[in-house]
Amino acid sequence: MVKNSKLLGLVLAGGHSTRMGEDKGLMSYHGKPQRLHLLEELKPFCDEVFLSIREDQEHELGDNIPRIVDEDIYKGPFNGLLSAHHTFPEAALFVIACDLPMVSSSVLKYLYDHRNTESVATAFATRESQLPEPLAAIWEPTGLREAEIYLETAKSSCPRKFLINSQTTLVTPKDDLWVANANVPSEYEAIRDKIYGR
Repeated sequence: MVKNSKLLGLVLAGGHSTRMGEDKGLMSYHGKPQRLHLLEELKPFCDEVFLSIREDQEHELGDNIPRIVDEDIYKGPFNGLLSAHHTFPEAALFVIACDLPMVSSSVLKYLYDHRNTESVATAFATRESQLPEPLAAIWEPTGLREAEIYLETAKSSCPRKFLINSQTTLVTPKDDLWVANANVPSEYEAIRDKIYGR
């Protein structure tokens, strides 16, 4: 395990947002596009922060926004995770998906404070599911290397399944809403109502 590895923040924003009907990374819960909000929230905990995006999203970003473009080697979230790992193979990744509107600096600090560098990853796991949330997690470099080996023979490219079957440190959030995601318009509206107390 690389105990003194750099910790890089990675906001996963390269999904197609099919169920939402619009780019989830561009939706606003806190007065700015969610993907930019999460970049700002991650900065205090990381050496550098990056957006994980598709190649066709690059034209949307200014030159001042650091990004890692998907290599399109893997399916699903592993596409972004392992593209970042290939770019910075010795770094740990503090990964947050752009569809987690309730994530704040205090939520990130809670996970950061519970990080176990001896695990493949440290991930939130809600009281309800008790399953790792791979896109609200700190992935260690050894874990990312193991994930790549796993994908060579795995029937599923689901990062949760990898974490379930690996040495993963699970962190129970104080409130399961911390990692509530918004994938459809009704969930977007419900979470906005919670944020603004409506």
